[in-house]
Amino acid sequence: MLRDVKSLAYLSSALAPVLFGGISLTTSAMAAPCGLPLTTQTKCVTAITIPGNPLLSFDISWVNPDRAEYYLGDRSNQGIDIIDTRTLTFKRTIKGFVGIMLTSSGAVNNNTSGPDGVTSHGRWLYAGDGNSTLKVIDLDAPTASAIKAVINTGGVTRLDEMALTTDGKLLLAVNNAETPPFATLFTANGDSGANHMSASSIIGKIEVAATIMAPGGSIEQPAWDPTTKRFYVSVPNIQNNPAGCTGSACSGGMLVIDPHNLTFTAGVATLGAFDAASNTGVVPLNNCGPNGATVGPNDNLLLGCTPGNFAADTTSLVINAKTKNYASVGGITGSDEVWYNSGDDRYYLGASKALPPPTPNPVLGVVDGTSVLIETLPQSSGSHSVAADSRRNLIFVPQVGTTGTGHDTTTNGAAICGGSGGCIAVYKHDVDHDDEGDDDHHHDHH
Repeated sequence: MLRDVKSLAYLSSALAPVLFGGISLTTSAMAAPCGLPLTTQTKCVTAITIPGNPLLSFDISWVNPDRAEYYLGDRSNQGIDIIDTRTLTFKRTIKGFVGIMLTSSGAVNNNTSGPDGVTSHGRWLYAGDGNSTLKVIDLDAPTASAIKAVINTGGVTRLDEMALTTDGKLLLAVNNAETPPFATLFTANGDSGANHMSASSIIGKIEVAATIMAPGGSIEQPAWDPTTKRFYVSVPNIQNNPAGCTGSACSGGMLVIDPHNLTFTAGVATLGAFDAASNTGVVPLNNCGPNGATVGPNDNLLLGCTPGNFAADTTSLVINAKTKNYASVGGITGSDEVWYNSGDDRYYLGASKALPPPTPNPVLGVVDGTSVLIETLPQSSGSHSVAADSRRNLIFVPQVGTTGTGHDTTTNGAAICGGSGGCIAVYKHDVDHDDEGDDDHHHDHH
């Protein structure tokens, strides 16, 4: 993820507001959730608070619809928060992460804070931490013993975004803040009932060639496409795109990785310009500096473009994994995490840096399967994280609290949450087939 997008706040140990879940709960000390008037198709259902410190610093989120669980990398509480997506209540926080790390001047060191990226398959949850480690978590284990392995990827900064193959047997995880940035390919646990991961699970590292990667550049969110059997990874900026560009005037690229055909030299595989014959390498993008990536229908990928990477960004991008043909989605930009929900055939974009300029206007963007922007919903500043439960057509968007460094600078968060401590906002888009009992075929592809 973009380094400055996630420089969300350090907070003291003040307790968060009292936990509440469900759809209509209110107290005398807290306004009702979903207080922000909406005329959109996507409706607010409720807001869920997290026990402990107010929610100010968080990163990526994920949903496993088969387990009916939502997971959030919560730096404020040094762990992975788990929400029950059936009852819309808080379940637990799996701690053991570094939390918010500070620089010598007292500012948040976003590059070493954690947890960061998360993904899951079956009982196994994988989460990156600020010290370059992968935490392997058994969701069927008690909270105190849930972390079954801690694997160091060899960097000095955070392990961030990650993606799994459909069978859960290969994991790609990115150290986005290293110089140069790299991804690590692991053999993962799949459907195993016991952990088999350790340092020996690292297959090797993957880097973008120095002739392609922009100086000081990064690599961001990966997604797995089961049809082409490739990982597709957002690259915020690449060199000479367009020719002669420098810094944020350079558009980005999409790194295509075939995990079964990599050549490692001293443990590192280096990929350069795109090769159509092998369908690997870096595809230059037009007017898009992407952070997020998600696979939608017909092998289309939506990329979360943002002016935080490419200054001229005014749109988002949908690109076909096979043909590399693309369509621009007007009216929405500034995204970090993006998610395709197969339950309603819509993309959801955590657009904390949405335009119009000069002041970013944080929104949840909603794009349909034909790549048309349907609507935007106001969010708290910094609401860059989004995930959806495809069986229940519920969309989860963390909101930051109203006090502390990096607090919400809008009035949206307090209205959505019904309080000042931040929350997980829950939205729903009703469709004809959203009956939980008959839609077991719905799965999200990332």
